[in-house]
Amino acid sequence: MKQLSLWLPIRSIAFALVFICCAGMLGQNLDEIGCWWSVIAVVLNVLTIGLLVFLAKRNGQAFWQLINYRKSQTTWQQILGITLLVLVVGMAGMYLAGFLCYDNFLYAPPVMIAPIPKALAIINIVLLPITTTFAEDGLYLGFGVNQIKNKYAAIIVPAFFYALQHCFIPMLYDGRYIVYRFLSFLPLTLILCWYYYRKRNPLPIMVGHALIDLATAVQIVATSFIPGLYQTMCGL
Repeated sequence: MKQLSLWLPIRSIAFALVFICCAGMLGQNLDEIGCWWSVIAVVLNVLTIGLLVFLAKRNGQAFWQLINYRKSQTTWQQILGITLLVLVVGMAGMYLAGFLCYDNFLYAPPVMIAPIPKALAIINIVLLPITTTFAEDGLYLGFGVNQIKNKYAAIIVPAFFYALQHCFIPMLYDGRYIVYRFLSFLPLTLILCWYYYRKRNPLPIMVGHALIDLATAVQIVATSFIPGLYQTMCGL
């Protein structure tokens, strides 16, 4: 079971390779295909979930056992509290990273809300939040926190790779952007891994996580359906 934690870098590697390969096959630059990040994320999320289910089954577990989900162990107060914590720490991380990397607290990469075909944008409202939380929390909490025995490594190592994967979603040849993405998510991933290490209850984390991705998916729908909105938001 300890070897399962060796899968933690897989998503960082997969995202980097997929973006580079897609750009090469299409004859485009990475920044030209960045708007497709949410579609690529859904596909890789589904593949990640399949991998998690396969590896867990090979080790005599169901996916729910892997993430230590137990029915009726969660209260609505826990869900509300962690959801608020995710929102506050997530926004604070982005503000701090924006100030450190771009001297702008309100900086946000425009590519994250770039428009895509309307049908895909609508599908993403459902698929992006659900698949992301099962893939990421399954990997970094289930195969990370649960499988690493050292107390500090069980928090720091999964949190590091949890944050690192965002540097490649989407992949850009821009060092400052990569540092910004890493710093944006590291405070949140450290807190989530710490909370999960103490409570071993994934549900509050997964709900808060899904709501963040839902908010992003809604913004993509808005820019995809409303002409000129993306340019307006980029100018803010």
